[in-house]
Amino acid sequence: MADTHFDQFLQEATTHDSDCTLERDQLYGLYTSWCCLTGTAPAAETSFWAAMKTRIASGHSNGLRMKGPAAAEYILSSYPVLV
Repeated sequence: MADTHFDQFLQEATTHDSDCTLERDQLYGLYTSWCCLTGTAPAAETSFWAAMKTRIASGHSNGLRMKGPAAAEYILSSYPVLV
C-alpha cells in the first residue's frame, strides 16, 4: 500500500510510547493541527478514523504520544491561556 498523508501524519506528529495513549479528540486535533501546518486539507473525521483503524491499535491504549511542531500547535491552540 502506498503511503498516504495519514501515514505521513503518524510519522511526523506521533511516536510510539507504550505508557501513553492519545484520546480520540486529542488524536484528531493533532491531525488537524498537522494539516494546518503542512497545508494539507484535512479529511472528514469519519475518513480519518477509518484510516486510523488499519494503522493504530484499537482499544483503550494506542501507545501514541505527540511530537514535533504539530504537537506544539495543538497544545497552544487547545490552551490559549498559554500564549
